[in-house]
Amino acid sequence: FIRIKVASPQEIYAWSFGEVIKPETINYRSFKPERDGLFCERIFGPVKDWECHCGKFKRIRFRGHVCDRCGVEVTLSKVRRERMGHIELAVPICHIWFFKTLPSQLGYLVGMSLRDLEKVIYYASYVVVDPGKQDVEFLDLLDEDEYYDLRVKSREEGDEIFRAEIGAEAIRSLLKLLDSPERKVADRNSDGNGLHRLASWLRVEIATETSQHRKKKKLKRLKVVDALHKSGDTSGTKNLPEWMIMDVIPVIPPDLRPLVPLDGGRFATSDLNDLYR
Repeated sequence: FIRIKVASPQEIYAWSFGEVIKPETINYRSFKPERDGLFCERIFGPVKDWECHCGKFKRIRFRGHVCDRCGVEVTLSKVRRERMGHIELAVPICHIWFFKTLPSQLGYLVGMSLRDLEKVIYYASYVVVDPGKQDVEFLDLLDEDEYYDLRVKSREEGDEIFRAEIGAEAIRSLLKLLDSPERKVADRNSDGNGLHRLASWLRVEIATETSQHRKKKKLKRLKVVDALHKSGDTSGTKNLPEWMIMDVIPVIPPDLRPLVPLDGGRFATSDLNDLYR
């Protein structure tokens, strides 16, 4: 059978043969891939069989040799259909599949509406991650003025626990704290079994809930929590919800998103190349 899980940052790094740090694809004079770009030969392998980028090493007798001038390995060009790269992001982002797909899986997991999620992810509102001694609740949304007022107040009172965050980093913090609401915020998921306790708490709540509307919402949340928990319940395949927030994205092999030359010196390209840029 096939098991699908969320890729961890460590797995993405393990797949990668190098970091893509430039948005360029090819040099339109020489038609050779730009170094460190989306088609870089140093990362993805040579364009020609048994020949490095600069041409210093040619033919099969140099197989496996890495050129000291251009850094390209002398090997078959078909590796450009297999080798992946990665892009380091300046700030964390939220995976659109989990965020925008209706109903929002991310919303069910953290217990927030899609509208509130959008406010936090798109930097319109702060979300309370730990209320500390302040007169706010966990998951409350704050505008900028409210946040700065509370931050000043917490410092004056010596409250070092209060914490409110914004952007995808805030959602990652909430995903790391997934646990039974009966536990203190500071103790949530401290042992890594938060998802299991959250599922148990939801089952108890569903069994005793009298409102059909609230019961339906909790059932949907339990379905997502169980799916995430069970998809990584075997040894070596643990699924952590915070992996839905990405610091690094994989870049698929260049021959799967090629530049195709057209008449008049123009090129047709895959939409993926524009998206990576």
